Amino acid sequence: MTKKIFWNDPYLTELDTLITSVKNTDITVEQTIFFAFSGGQESDYGTIGDRRVLEARTEGTEIVYTLENGHGLKPGDQVGMKIDWGRRYKLMRLHFAAEIVLELVYQKLGAIRKVGAHIAQDKARIDFEYSENISKMFQVIQKEALRIIEADQEILSAFSDEEGEKRYWEIGGFAKVPCGGTHLKRTGEIGKIELKRKNPGKGKERIEIYVRENSV
Repeated sequence: MTKKIFWNDPYLTELDTLITSVKNTDITVEQTIFFAFSGGQESDYGTIGDRRVLEARTEGTEIVYTLENGHGLKPGDQVGMKIDWGRRYKLMRLHFAAEIVLELVYQKLGAIRKVGAHIAQDKARIDFEYSENISKMFQVIQKEALRIIEADQEILSAFSDEEGEKRYWEIGGFAKVPCGGTHLKRTGEIGKIELKRKNPGKGKERIEIYVRENSV
């Protein structure tokens, strides 16, 4: 099973690792900093052994990386792994902005049901089953989110079940939530956020979340 270094140090951008298996263009490695799509958060971009990673996906507790044809790697090879830090950090900021917004929605609206989420490099979105215009709550949510961000609170991220690879994040006095994504160290890193409302279908509401560049 791949050791997921991105949980212990999500700020690490380069790592030496070993190839543990090769099947055509798919490989696995001994340890990794390269996050694979999970929980709505998109995969990192980067290279393994100077070969571009075309896809990163989870298979159970394993992560499989797809490289281009003719990569020439074999089990036991030592390789360098690099990730696109600009993309990773933007995803981390948007991810945690979305986490805070989601918890505030739950706190303010109670039994509302989340039906989808996606965190990309340009924005995050959360979809809900909700029959009213959710933007009526934006002023309250944004004010509370800004308070948490400006307080620059510590974000604790740890295992609730290490063997089962179950993790959580926690902000003291605010929330403790199961989540296996890559997390910031402090809320102040998020920067200013902007919320937009979309209506993806009858009985559904979407919150789009943006973070300002150079605001941390």
